[in-house]
Amino acid sequence: MEHNTLVAVALGLLEGLTEFIPVSSTGHVLLAGHFLGFDSPGRAFEVLIQLGAIMAILGVYSGRLWRIFTSAPHDPRARRFILAVLLAFLPAVVIGVLAHRIIKEVLFETPALIATMLIVGGVVLLFVDRMANRPRHFSAEDFPLPMALKIGFIQCLAMIPGVSRSGATIVGALLLGADKRSAAEFSFFLSMPTMLGAFVYDLYKNRDILDAAAAGNIVIGFVCAFLAAVVVVRGLLNYVSTYGYGFFAWWRIVVGAVVLLALQAGW
Repeated sequence: MEHNTLVAVALGLLEGLTEFIPVSSTGHVLLAGHFLGFDSPGRAFEVLIQLGAIMAILGVYSGRLWRIFTSAPHDPRARRFILAVLLAFLPAVVIGVLAHRIIKEVLFETPALIATMLIVGGVVLLFVDRMANRPRHFSAEDFPLPMALKIGFIQCLAMIPGVSRSGATIVGALLLGADKRSAAEFSFFLSMPTMLGAFVYDLYKNRDILDAAAAGNIVIGFVCAFLAAVVVVRGLLNYVSTYGYGFFAWWRIVVGAVVLLALQAGW
């Protein structure tokens, strides 16, 4: 295998392993690509391989999604949950389209910023995880609509790579009264329209610069991300329900600090 193919495999696995835990998959993939000398046209690879993680969620939650959508015509709870996810998705649509160029051309190209956001986000996650607040919401399907919209605005912070989409939504949900399991679960459901929207829009914006080699690497990354994400999704809810988010907070802090030291050393 040539170098770029091997790197595509590694980055795809990294994407799948980190997409749904609050450590910033995009930040990890961008930083790993930086140190491995991987350069994708328009930074499309880093966004488009997320489709693999979307497919993993759809596969794991297919039964539940089917129940929600088939019961929606006669079940107000199912209709409200669908509306809650769409409301939470709406801010990302508007801000993502308006800020797309800055995100891809400036923020994606600043490793020091990504590492700093990993550390800052880790400190915030550690603080929130240790807060002794009493949760009021124990099911992602019962989040009030205003709460869902607020989580959607908080999710937009993750457009800064290193912040973490899942991290932002989980922290937002915890601060708004969700328990740890439902916060992670709502993040799963919100990821579906958010990541699919990012995939479609980024593919459209980069349609003229993707050649066969880039497309091949994206397919490889997609498959690897799917396989790794299936494993993570199946185990994450039980893990955070028992142990919380402290491990992921320290993970962020350590990775961010190591990257800053490596950059300072000229790597």
